[in-house]
Amino acid sequence: MRAPSLFLLSLIAVAAGGCPASTKKSETLTLATTTSTRDSGLLDVLTPMFQRQTGTEVKVVAVGSGQALALGRRGDADVLLTHAPQAEEQFVEEGHGVKRRPVMYNDFVIVGPKADPAKIKELASAVEAFREITGAEAPFASRGDDSGTHQQEMQIWKNARIEPKGTWYLRAGSGMAATLRLASEKSAYALTDRGTFLSQRRQLDLIILVEGDRLLRNNYAVIVVNPRKHAHVKHQAAEQFAEFLLSRAAQDAIAQFGRAEYGEQLFFPNADSAK
Repeated sequence: MRAPSLFLLSLIAVAAGGCPASTKKSETLTLATTTSTRDSGLLDVLTPMFQRQTGTEVKVVAVGSGQALALGRRGDADVLLTHAPQAEEQFVEEGHGVKRRPVMYNDFVIVGPKADPAKIKELASAVEAFREITGAEAPFASRGDDSGTHQQEMQIWKNARIEPKGTWYLRAGSGMAATLRLASEKSAYALTDRGTFLSQRRQLDLIILVEGDRLLRNNYAVIVVNPRKHAHVKHQAAEQFAEFLLSRAAQDAIAQFGRAEYGEQLFFPNADSAK
């Protein structure tokens, strides 16, 4: 019986599991972030840019900021993009994150039905608007999910010295887009980031009623999960993603996002030093 040729042996080796280096899978980075960055469509612009630049895919887990930080604490994410400054600072102080770096900001707005039963339209104060909503017992849809938006809402209630409760106070327990749909269905008020509202408004029977209060500023930051806490995290790729968000290209993309489709800027770049 003739011995197999070297060519045949090489084919058998490949069939048995040999794999050319060119077919090696690209690295995948897990980003835990807020629903607003996903629902607004911003990540659909930024993550492909990052992948083209580095070859690293980004797996997006969009939840409330509180849940995103919890994922980071457990080591279930490599990098975070959130908007809950106090909780983020605590996260870093406890050693779970390497550094908190500002990326961008937009603002919160109070939206509601055109009929405006609580008569809050054009009030300058978010606190006063919440007091009027409470006095009228007008429906209010809360995210109720420990997100950055929910945390900001609770801060406004605290400043107003009101504990929201009763049948008029609706807890959605879901993301921003779903909460806005609930508010629209129930002719309720809601606190929302401007970006998500503008991206969803064509599907909603809601309008912006209160804006511009200093209390309504909405800051986003990136935090790399600390590899000393979780050795398995993809620290190098996470650092690359953080640096990418602070780069001139990403900051310019953030500044331009929304202008063509929605007619106004949805996010404002806020990196300490864009490159």
